[in-house]
Amino acid sequence: MYQVDAFTTSVFSGNYAAVVPLTSWLAEATMQAIAAENNVSETAFTVPRNEPGHYDIRWFSPLAEIDFCGHATLASAKVLMTEQGSLNTLYFHAPAVGALAVEQDSTGLITMTFPNQMPQTVAQPPAQLLAALATAPRQVMKNRQAYFAIYDQQQQVEQCQPKLDLLRQLAPLDVVVTAPANQDSEADFVSRYFWPANGGDEDQVTGSIHTGLAPYWAQQLGKDTLTAQQLSSRGGTLYCQVKGQHVLISGYGVLYLSGTIQVPQHTTANEGNKAVR
Repeated sequence: MYQVDAFTTSVFSGNYAAVVPLTSWLAEATMQAIAAENNVSETAFTVPRNEPGHYDIRWFSPLAEIDFCGHATLASAKVLMTEQGSLNTLYFHAPAVGALAVEQDSTGLITMTFPNQMPQTVAQPPAQLLAALATAPRQVMKNRQAYFAIYDQQQQVEQCQPKLDLLRQLAPLDVVVTAPANQDSEADFVSRYFWPANGGDEDQVTGSIHTGLAPYWAQQLGKDTLTAQQLSSRGGTLYCQVKGQHVLISGYGVLYLSGTIQVPQHTTANEGNKAVR
């Protein structure tokens, strides 16, 4: 097992993910137990396909299997590319998002090609969402992953302290709050991500949600290449490019830990490409 800090160039920042490369799937209950034991935002499991450079991938939070995770995908690519030094391009396969192309350049920057998941305006936002946010957002949008609370100023995102018990009632959707970055910032937009129903109170850096944030801010700011900052306690930087039906999300990863976990022998299972929710 490996642990990688994603979307950062230094340990103790960015978002931590565990990566467990496998030759065949473990039982689903065992993978969930490993993720709970790790108690990081996500644990990714990979299994190689017959085609070189292609891997099936599954992601588990401490609470449940999830169908898409950006930072644990970056962490998995970092591990596999490091272990196989000549591997600079690979493909991950997951039922909910199809084939995900991942490339690494000479500086170690990892670029992931994801589906464009542009959010749509919500005419009548859920009462729980509005009650959970002390400051009413300018606009509420939604995609398959989360509600988007749009604000006008970075300070509003920084000061957001939502009532998590109310956000939990919005399951299975999570909540992202976002705004343009301050004028003196190197970033174009900022965000924070809350997911009490699916993993924890606040996620440190959320790659997947930028498949919705980047298209939205590209439209608002009139530019297709953007830099994003997630304003969690650890923080993280993501480089985004919107290209039609795809969003390219790039970042760095740093290996923090490698080791061996002890798993009972009877927990292996040939589950194939089981679909997740």
